[in-house]
Amino acid sequence: MHARISELRELLHAHNHAYYQLDAPMISDAEFDELLAELQALEAEHPEEFDPNSPTQRVGGAPLGGAGFIPVQHAYRLFSLGNTYSLPELEEFMARAERVLGAESRWVCELKYDGVSMALTYKAGRLVQAVTRGDGTTGDDVTANVRTISTIPLVLRGENVPEELHVRGEVFMTHEAFQQLNREREEIGAALYANPRNVTSGTLKQLDAREVAKRNLSFVAYGIAGLVGELQSHSEALIQMKAWGFPTSEHWEGPLLADQIAPFLEAWGDKRKGLNFDIDGVVVKVDSLRQQEELGFTAKIPRWAIAYKFAAMQARTRLVKVTYQVGRTGALTPVANMEPVLLAGTTVKRASLYNADEIERLNLHEKDFVIIEKGGEIIPKIVSVDESVREQNANPVTYPTLCPECHTPLERAPGDAVHYCPNDASCPPQILGKLEHFVSRKAMDINTLGSERLSLFLREGLIRNYADLYELASQRGALEALEGFKEKTINNILEGIKASKAIPFQRLLYGLGIRMVGETIAQLLAKRFRTMEALAAASLEELIAVDGIGTAIAESVVRFLGDAKHQTILARLKAAGLHFALEEMADDAPLSNRLAGLSIVVSGTFERHSRDELKSLIERHGGKNGSGITKKTAYLLAGDEAGPSKLSKAQELEVPMINEEEFEALLTKGLDGNAEEQGTFAF
Repeated sequence: MHARISELRELLHAHNHAYYQLDAPMISDAEFDELLAELQALEAEHPEEFDPNSPTQRVGGAPLGGAGFIPVQHAYRLFSLGNTYSLPELEEFMARAERVLGAESRWVCELKYDGVSMALTYKAGRLVQAVTRGDGTTGDDVTANVRTISTIPLVLRGENVPEELHVRGEVFMTHEAFQQLNREREEIGAALYANPRNVTSGTLKQLDAREVAKRNLSFVAYGIAGLVGELQSHSEALIQMKAWGFPTSEHWEGPLLADQIAPFLEAWGDKRKGLNFDIDGVVVKVDSLRQQEELGFTAKIPRWAIAYKFAAMQARTRLVKVTYQVGRTGALTPVANMEPVLLAGTTVKRASLYNADEIERLNLHEKDFVIIEKGGEIIPKIVSVDESVREQNANPVTYPTLCPECHTPLERAPGDAVHYCPNDASCPPQILGKLEHFVSRKAMDINTLGSERLSLFLREGLIRNYADLYELASQRGALEALEGFKEKTINNILEGIKASKAIPFQRLLYGLGIRMVGETIAQLLAKRFRTMEALAAASLEELIAVDGIGTAIAESVVRFLGDAKHQTILARLKAAGLHFALEEMADDAPLSNRLAGLSIVVSGTFERHSRDELKSLIERHGGKNGSGITKKTAYLLAGDEAGPSKLSKAQELEVPMINEEEFEALLTKGLDGNAEEQGTFAF
């Protein structure tokens, strides 16, 4: 049994390396999952075989108890970099280094990832410790969290691996992962995150490694601490780290002469907009390790490296007032309303302030002049305040203690950055938001009820919650009395409500708007518990035991279904004939494994299928639905009005684009038109 466990671990490490570092998967995702499941089962049967660097540890272990992370002193200090925004200053820095050396130097230019610095220690080629920068001398041991990052090798590959190795790198989040995370938060009504770096930093501080595993963090190695073997230069170190299995940046150049660096900086000042991750500049380093040692350090920074920072596009304008928006889950979002200003080609007059902590960080006062920039070149944000021109006796912006809509005292859970209004039964924007969510396409799909009609029905007292919708037929006279509501309009509304009774249980569960229960979580809960009654009876422990359900989600479900008000509404919905149980439906069953291991992105509108139907077909044939175009995307299934950014990215990465007919052929014959008889393809 020991031999099989060792064999599986070696196989899975090799497949991880091929997938994440070489971008050349050797097996399908389904085959990988099968091997991983076998290893998990064997390790469960043989706990004496536990290995912290087993591929099974990528999913994370039990939450840390006690005081949390342990401070660790770095074996080699992590220095900060000096920085400059000026090319003449950079040239002077390089000239000064060459004067000290008394010789011309060669230089390496690397992109400066905007993430969180990490120090990794390997012994005998195995990861033993991961520590944050901290103050440069001491950081926090976050090894359990870092083991979940798929791009970090747990066991090194190749030759000449030293007995002890100290690698420096950056943990970061791609734009694709960040946008997906915010889409999921928007779906459950949670406040959106401000930027990838803040999310990365907060994620690494999570005490539950299982939550870290869900965030899809990435890593790039940029250096080795201490001289290693025969390495003579930094450029050699980058090549060697890649050979050992570390992800390194694809975008570096060297060795270069000093006068060859300006073109690199100029090119990336523009090209950075097309990257799938944030950078804030370029790091320029002396290539020779001997010369680095000769130049040494000041008290805080190396004399052989400097960061050339790109200036963010910024504008200055005046704060008019701060308003507060209440979402359907009660989350309160402060919004800065500003005098209009032109920034990066668009007029900006509003920016999210995210939460009370951000207002405090900015030390924001009424009528302040603020500096704004576009995060990721898209989202406007306030980065600082010009306090030098602040009006005398200006009052600080104070976060409200009461809901601005219903005046209920706000609540803020320990460890939560967001304030919530708990009055979900009668806070107007929460009621409207819940109704809008309930009738939305992915929930109950009542397309005859939009925001304006729902608002009107609320004002007229015809509805107060989503159960009232199913009693509107008994209020036909009141509907006829409304201006513009003729018989055909009323019939369409009532027919749309009646048709929604056929919507399956998992979509009803999503439509209820339970905080933190998005579309995917609703599907998991429906498949596990099958009925609303069984779900309502489930204990906190039973909910947490469901793969993909964390403590916070479980607590939210228990709180919602245990509330007497919600129980009354649910009883009315059941009496109205809505589906309270998961039906055994033929269109949920797997059809084949023809798309096994393939990630397909769907964009646009189609003649014979809805997008949801196409996504279902992809999954039922063993494929995966991708949210964005990457090198690993097998096809872009493009219909009419497909997203321009997806089309452009597909062309850039040479991802094949197929239409609806070609997709159908893919499921039956293959794109070459030959009948497929074995159930799988060789593409």
